[in-house]
Amino acid sequence: MTSSETIYLLLPEASLILFATLIFVAGAFYPARTGWNLLAAFGLLVAGGVLCIQINSNPVYSAVFRGQAPLAIVSGPVVVDLFSLASRALVIGVGMLFVMITSRTAAETQEPELMGSLLLIISGLNVVAMANDLVVVFLGLELVSIPTYVLLFVGSGHVERYAAQRQEAATKYFFLSVLSSAVLLYGFSFLYGVSGSTRLTDVFAVISQPSDERGTQLFSRLAMVFIFAGLGFRLTAVPFHFYAPDVYQGTSNPNAGLLAVIPKIAAVVALVRIVVVAMPGLEQVGWQLTLAMAFVTMTLGNLVALWQANIRRLLAYSSIAHAGYMLIGLSVGFAVAGDELASASADGMGATIFYLIVYSLATAGTFAAITYLGGAGRQIDTVEDLAGLSQTHPQAAFAIAVFMFSLTGLPPLAGFWGKFGLLTGALGVDAKSGGLTDGLWPWFLMLSVVTVVNAAISAAYYLRVISVMYFRPALSTPLAQGGVGAALAMFLCAALVVAVGVYPGPMQEASRAMSRSARQTIDERDWAENSPQDFLATRHRSAED
Repeated sequence: MTSSETIYLLLPEASLILFATLIFVAGAFYPARTGWNLLAAFGLLVAGGVLCIQINSNPVYSAVFRGQAPLAIVSGPVVVDLFSLASRALVIGVGMLFVMITSRTAAETQEPELMGSLLLIISGLNVVAMANDLVVVFLGLELVSIPTYVLLFVGSGHVERYAAQRQEAATKYFFLSVLSSAVLLYGFSFLYGVSGSTRLTDVFAVISQPSDERGTQLFSRLAMVFIFAGLGFRLTAVPFHFYAPDVYQGTSNPNAGLLAVIPKIAAVVALVRIVVVAMPGLEQVGWQLTLAMAFVTMTLGNLVALWQANIRRLLAYSSIAHAGYMLIGLSVGFAVAGDELASASADGMGATIFYLIVYSLATAGTFAAITYLGGAGRQIDTVEDLAGLSQTHPQAAFAIAVFMFSLTGLPPLAGFWGKFGLLTGALGVDAKSGGLTDGLWPWFLMLSVVTVVNAAISAAYYLRVISVMYFRPALSTPLAQGGVGAALAMFLCAALVVAVGVYPGPMQEASRAMSRSARQTIDERDWAENSPQDFLATRHRSAED
């Protein structure tokens, strides 16, 4: 592909940046506080429309998106595959949810800055999803982090009593985020030293070759450790989680929801792109590292959440615990990588992607609900603020109950299938399969047992929220002035959680297809030899032969 083709592929992200710039500039000249959320929503629709046009207008992209051809096409610093296309569509949808959630909050504060920053965050996530270069990965992650600092400062409304907490939360997140970026860059430097290139395809080509040099093996392992450390901050995995409870508690409900969802998506996508796909031969280090982190992360998150009274602090520790669940899938993915005899159910990466989706829906819906229940000068801060909600606002209480049951992992909701996929994947690491998985089954059996125990522990604090809403008298009536957008986001997330729970098949298959596509790469030089139609026909003939 040519460089013009690369620019064409980045048009959805370019349109988001263009709309963000327009909002920033116009907001400096027009004093109106409302209406910018509509422009931001229109920008997301334009980006989604451009992405759809790209997919439908090119036969190869269309085949990739529909799973008709297992292609992953490299175009300079970006890659086109089902993983990147589906991830970008998912991120645009998540961005629309948060535009809805923050619509009323934005009207109370510097709305242009808030909406413009949100569009930049979504564009950064999309860049990470399609990156084929370490520099582009870092650029995308910083395009997520830097606007987040702005959101933490301006997104808590005009109430003076929240100003000090807001500033403290933003400062903590800023300094620790800079530290994590430095650690991540340090890991990238080892990868560059080993491969001599920042292209992920070049890194893969070098690391996949057998080498007896101790330096290459050592630096590759160090790179993996530091990359996990840098991205562990965004994933809120132990021991990089300690900022989350204080930052969530000190910021607003919409901002806490954004921090609980967006950085996790960025971390999982970056881990798939860099560690899982581009660093073969390090599977043993990978499963050991992720398994240990999964044990500690989900256990600490669930145990400490038991005695939290602040609703955002409780959901922060819940977010930490769910990061541990996601690491289970990555650990399984490392353990069965390249093992053709492994159980077909042990698709750890696909299970993690599915779990990330259902977690994002339930968590975004929860924060949409408590945002809707707040109002000007007052937000839902503690679990006790939800007392008697079933009498005062029964629809919101029902939606929150759906989200809590899903996060617990109870059927027939989406969260049940998320945990079920992770557990079946862990138990699918068969001791009789041979290869790398030989002898690992006891470890993953223990991991499965700990996961079930942690799910039982988490039920205690999730059910406590439900019991307060349904079995406690109302102490006061929530204002429910969070806006129509937050209410719509709440009901939409609740409907999707129920729908995926009742009929999980399409989402599970899509997640598995994304997992498979991330591992397949076609070099741009091969692509340049033929037209898209000829190239696709050649691939089909090769597959038939």
